Formats: sequence, structure tokens, C-alpha cells
Amino acid sequence: MIDDQASSLRKMNQSRLIKVIAVTGGKGGVGKTNITLNTAIAMAKQGKRVMVLDADLGLANVDVMLGLRVEKNLSHVLSGECTLDEVLVTGPHGIKIAPATSGSQSMTELSPTEHAGLIRAFSELRSQIDILIVDTAAGISDMVLSFSRASQDIMVVVCDEPTSLTDAYALIKILNREHGVFKFKIVANMVRDIREGQELFSKLSKVTGRFLDVALELVATVPFDENIRRAVRKQTAIVDAFPSSPAALAISQLATKAAKWPIPEQPGGHLEFFIEQLVSNKLAGNQR
Repeated sequence: MIDDQASSLRKMNQSRLIKVIAVTGGKGGVGKTNITLNTAIAMAKQGKRVMVLDADLGLANVDVMLGLRVEKNLSHVLSGECTLDEVLVTGPHGIKIAPATSGSQSMTELSPTEHAGLIRAFSELRSQIDILIVDTAAGISDMVLSFSRASQDIMVVVCDEPTSLTDAYALIKILNREHGVFKFKIVANMVRDIREGQELFSKLSKVTGRFLDVALELVATVPFDENIRRAVRKQTAIVDAFPSSPAALAISQLATKAAKWPIPEQPGGHLEFFIEQLVSNKLAGNQR
């Protein structure tokens, strides 16, 4: 049944080339969701059609951070009650958000029928998007690994805490050794200045260079900025509330850079390839 769904999906979406970026970090509290949302909104301000998939399936918070009212979520899509388009909520500058479930089953427990439903939901997506940003959960669960592996680019958010570096290394190690991922883009978040961000990146690079066959790229250093906290309290994005603040400028630069990352040649750049990979990853994991 999965193969039939995937075949149908290929036929329906051959022309839908989009960029898929997973934002992850291993450790919670590194500012991953803030980076996701502000990057998405900054891209939208630059004219891109952006969708954010809240993949923290169980502790959804993307919609909460923006003060958006959500009536239905991905669980309603998987149950067949509605389409993916019907659960999408519109955020600042027209970004689309696919809200996750909160406090319910995780996607690691999806049945084959629900897997097929997930493929069908994406195949029937009518909203036109250029970029899909996936905000993963904290940790290194099977679902975090699946979303990361299925994406074209993986942004790992780290901050200057020993546990952050340790968890980021663990995530990179598993994706590299067990799943053949070699390229990672690093965001040094909540640093005092560019030099501290570069030193943080250097620490991580030294460890990965010693033990792993990976290529790391520092794509942004986002300074610690009290305006982020102010924006969160206002349930707004810092790139909107305080666009000239240091963090907002750094994230806007990241958005400009990320929007130019190349989309893989077919079939890797198609929307259905992302979801096929996601589902096949989960089926393989369930069979282990």
C-alpha cells in the first residue's frame, strides 16, 4: 500500500520542486523554534512562500509562540477528518504553519494506514510553497532522525553550553554513522559575538573531525539579544518586532543565505521525495 501511495504521489507532484530544511539541535532550550520561525518569516519578507512543519509531535509550540488560534492539527489529517490545507494556519507575512498535536501520540507510533495518510496529505497539498522548514523535537528520537534524514539540509542549532555541544555531537554522530548523512549546517545561537560563535563552531568541528567523516559549515552566529525575550512575550517574531536588533539582523542574513542553498536534482528536490523518505525511514526503523 505504501508503494502504491508513493507511486501515485510521484505522478501527481512531478513539478513541485521545493527546498526542505530541518532545524534540529539535540538539546532542548537552544532556541531552535525561535530560529525556525524567525528564519521562515524573514524568508517570507524576502518574497519566498514558506511553510513551517511543527514536527515536535507531542509538545507543539510553533503556533503558541505566534499567538495563533489553531482548531485542527496533524492528528486530524492523519485520521482523515480533513486535508493538510485545512489545518494550515497563516502566520506573519503569509507563512503557512502545519500545527502539530500537543500531548498526544508521537509519530513513532503511526500505523501503516496513518503513514499512507501522511503521504496522501502531502500529495494533495494545494498551497504553493517554495521552502518547507521542519522544526524537529528536542533529543535524538527516531522521529527527529527521520525528519532530519528526509530533509535536503540539516541546520543544527547549538549554544555555548557543554550539554548543547555533547547532544549536538551525539545527533551528528548517529545521523552520520547509522544513516550516511555527511553535511551539516551549524547555527551558533545566543553567543556574545561573532568570535564566540566561531569558537563554539571550532569546538564542535574538532570533535567531529577527530571521530566522524562529516563536513560542518557555520552558517550563522546569532547573538544573545534581550529583544528575543521581549518578542516572545509579545508573541511576535523578533524580525518583525525589533528588525534592527542584532539577533534579527543575523537571522535575516541566515534567511537570505538559506534561500539560496541549491535544491537537489530530481527526485531529491520534489516535495513527495521528502515525505517518501520520511515514511520509508520510519518503516525501516519499525522493522529493526
